[in-house]
Amino acid sequence: MSLPRIAPQSSPLSHYQAYLTALENSAFSGDIDFSYGSRLVVATDNSVYQKLPQAVIFPKNIADMRAIGEIANQHPLVKFSARGGGTGTNGQSLTDGIVVDVSRYMTQILEINVEEQWVRVQAGVVKDALNDALRPHGFFFSPDLSTSNRATLGGMISTDASGQGSLVYGKTSDHVLGLTAVLANGEVLQTSSISMEEAKKRASDNTSEGKILQQVLATCVGKRDEILAKFPRLNRFLTGYDLEHAYDDQKQQIDIGRLITGAEGSLAMVAEAKLSLTPIARHKALVNIKYDSFDSALRHAPRMIAAKATSVETVDSKVLNLAKTDIIWHSIADLITDVPNQTMLGLNMVEYNSNDEAQIKQRIAALEQELSEAARTGESGVIGYQVTFDKADISKIYAMRKKSVGLLGKTAGSQKPIAFAEDTAVPPENLADFILEFRALLDGHGLHYGMFGHVDAGVLHVRPALDLCDIEQEKLMHTISDEVVALVAKYGGLMWGEHGKGYRSEYGPAFFGESLFTELRKIKSAFDPHNKMNPGKICTPFDSNEELVKVSDTKRATFDRTIPVAFKSALSPAMECNGNGLCFNYDTTSPMCPSSKITGDRRHSPKGRAGLIREWIRLLSEQGVNTAKLNAQMFSSSWWQRWQNSRNRQDDFSHEVFDALNGCLACKSCSSQCPVKVDVPEFRSTFLSIYYQRYLRPLKDHMVANIERMAPIMAIVPGFINFFLNQKFVQGMIEKSIGYVDTPLLSVPVLGDRIDKDEVAFDFQSLAKLDSAARQRHVLIVQDPFTSYYDAQVVADFVQLVKELGLQPVLLPFKPNGKPEHVKGFLQRFAKTAANTAAFLNQLQELDIPMVGVDASLVLCYRDEYTKTLGEARGHFSVLTVHEWLLSLPESIWPVLSAAQATEPLALFSHCTEKTALPKSENQWQSIFARIKQPLDIVAVGCCGMAGTYGHEADQKERSLGIYALSWEQAVQRYRASQILATGYSCRSQVHRIEDFKPRHPLQALLSLIRVHP
Repeated sequence: MSLPRIAPQSSPLSHYQAYLTALENSAFSGDIDFSYGSRLVVATDNSVYQKLPQAVIFPKNIADMRAIGEIANQHPLVKFSARGGGTGTNGQSLTDGIVVDVSRYMTQILEINVEEQWVRVQAGVVKDALNDALRPHGFFFSPDLSTSNRATLGGMISTDASGQGSLVYGKTSDHVLGLTAVLANGEVLQTSSISMEEAKKRASDNTSEGKILQQVLATCVGKRDEILAKFPRLNRFLTGYDLEHAYDDQKQQIDIGRLITGAEGSLAMVAEAKLSLTPIARHKALVNIKYDSFDSALRHAPRMIAAKATSVETVDSKVLNLAKTDIIWHSIADLITDVPNQTMLGLNMVEYNSNDEAQIKQRIAALEQELSEAARTGESGVIGYQVTFDKADISKIYAMRKKSVGLLGKTAGSQKPIAFAEDTAVPPENLADFILEFRALLDGHGLHYGMFGHVDAGVLHVRPALDLCDIEQEKLMHTISDEVVALVAKYGGLMWGEHGKGYRSEYGPAFFGESLFTELRKIKSAFDPHNKMNPGKICTPFDSNEELVKVSDTKRATFDRTIPVAFKSALSPAMECNGNGLCFNYDTTSPMCPSSKITGDRRHSPKGRAGLIREWIRLLSEQGVNTAKLNAQMFSSSWWQRWQNSRNRQDDFSHEVFDALNGCLACKSCSSQCPVKVDVPEFRSTFLSIYYQRYLRPLKDHMVANIERMAPIMAIVPGFINFFLNQKFVQGMIEKSIGYVDTPLLSVPVLGDRIDKDEVAFDFQSLAKLDSAARQRHVLIVQDPFTSYYDAQVVADFVQLVKELGLQPVLLPFKPNGKPEHVKGFLQRFAKTAANTAAFLNQLQELDIPMVGVDASLVLCYRDEYTKTLGEARGHFSVLTVHEWLLSLPESIWPVLSAAQATEPLALFSHCTEKTALPKSENQWQSIFARIKQPLDIVAVGCCGMAGTYGHEADQKERSLGIYALSWEQAVQRYRASQILATGYSCRSQVHRIEDFKPRHPLQALLSLIRVHP
């Protein structure tokens, strides 16, 4: 059967279409997107819920936000929800109305006032980006959270976010000096603390602000005693509308910004904020205390608080063990070592900050003495500890702690730890007993779970593992929610200590009581009388009959459970995404998803692409497709049918999925950077193989897939080929007819003319006759198409390097690797290529001679794609990267060079696939160069933008160059050309294309140094 067309899904409702048309015809300058894919991407956040909006709007400034509200006045049924980083764990920003996304354009830091210690920002600024800008001035925005590299300031304000160190630094609301917010009617509201006299004066005005102040005075001042009696005295207390702090009875001031902060966008949309800053402490120390049980860690934490610690963070053994399997552990393994003959089941991370070096050392010395004695006697369950004063190391440890949220989603099986009751807050002195009962509750239901959190504030994150595709387990989630609400009440706490209410808003009336909840509704009425702003969250207007959202509302699993098991299995990497959003990392030096960074489009992120694929296979299963399998062989369309389909591109959701996946660079950073290892290139290849059963492939795909077969043929007459490729009209024809640009030239002379072919010739029988010792003095060089035919000098230099080290190189005959076929989704062809090459390499494995490949990306294909495609048939052959092989050599083989002979530092620019799949590779290269006394800088860069042939595709060239400009351009300019080393062929090609010089491979620098200093 042929691949069916997936019809367009649920166009926006007519009144929303009318509104969007009016907005488009207005002075609104932002983006308006009502495509199904864009709506689907913001239908989920970091929670278990899913709600499809009518459209996504991306305002560029306050004027745009005003237009959104003003035009909505003529469209009373239109509803909104503001959205920032989409990191909410309780569905706070989800809506079936319109999503107003500030994260694309409203990302400017408007003003930094060092003297008065404040900053003014737009709502879409990412928290870590702000701190990067503040660091040179000696300040930071102190409220912290685990999602700080993608959470926006607007989102933090909307949920009154806080995290580590809140006992000292407070919550976001404690740092909001003023807000510029836009009401549902488009009016701009400027907030700051004002005197009671001024508040009463403004309250008499017949304006939106006047009506709001009237209600604030009536509720926050008039009901003051009732408010203080009802709200528990907790550091992390979050009401939704902060009735207590909107009125300062000591200063006799009113600040309606305290109501907007924590309101989850249900009162107004935050456009800009003026925030107070905190000086960065000059000295910092972190004590990692190890325990024999998690309970011991919890019960010992109050002692650390009493010892004047800045913060106390905790993780249990489940989180620690998951972290040990993640890429992040290599950076902290020496900082949190195992205790001999002991099992570490809990960890407290105790931080001390001070501007007084003597003071911090005195406190640490006193604590060390106490901990040493405790470890010796076993008191408090302490089994050991480690102290670090290095700020970089402390940051690495906290990066592990921050990644805990995502790591919990990595657990095997269908039951995944999920967020719904994971930010409970109780008085810290009650925490250990509370957790005992919490654990008993979960154990009683037979559930697994992980725990981590802020024990100094009495907040612990607990995520029970459930399979919400099982309707009975979804019901159990609701049951547990009710039980936890009762449990926190017993211990004087509340359900929402950090992550807001969202879909837990249904518990609000019971918590506040009828009287105070009525006051909340009156506040809502004053701000948003027509319930247009994020309706259903926190409360509804006083005179409204609309309902609150509920824990039982529609979830992502509601849709996932309709997907056939075979489909889920075929595209399992997409199904693993739990929405944690680490792929939204703003940091341009991070290798994570360069296409997402350059487009600013969430559809082009691993999370977005996984969501689109999930929906695609769900819809596909509704089209009458045989649900017993999903692979490239299940559909069969003739060439004529595919040509007709391509000519008459009807509406097909498959095209939206294709557009998002086509922008993927296949760099595979997501497969290791993502906590749950969402591998986009893997499911992208599967999708392409199926998609092209209905539509014709472009010629460029065929050219890329055949490059490994074409290159050896073209290399027979490389000068002739290059002559034509150098002609502008030929390049123009290639670009126009095939869609390929800046076609690389073949190496001239070819590899065979750069080396002594006879000296390195491969002869299996001769090698097989060698004894074991002689074989170990040989090296089999595995060729790849790019270095052998387009960068041949690298392979020639590797041959020479092997000789310089006193060993015998053997150049293996070229065998296609197949990676280009896999990238383009030619999966049947790739399987045949992989099987053929694996058989050859397995035969060579019997010789027990090291096999080494020059390009790490191709070497890693043998380990990853070959294993996934061939399974056990892959065999047990092993191909090493150059640095892995060099590390295996004995110390005695290296030439001895004195420190005085060392040249200036060299700079290592690593291929993103290599440094994410092999996280120790950069440090290993550094240790290799250290053997010959050569300093090597590790340069923090993201993707170069070339990624195999991606940068040569005409439709991707602009993005390719843009990605290079994000981090490589500035980094390259910091060094002279002779200093720069790049491990990837694609990286060297990109630099050559843009900077007009080609960096050396590290092996070439090694060879040069050894030759210079024999």
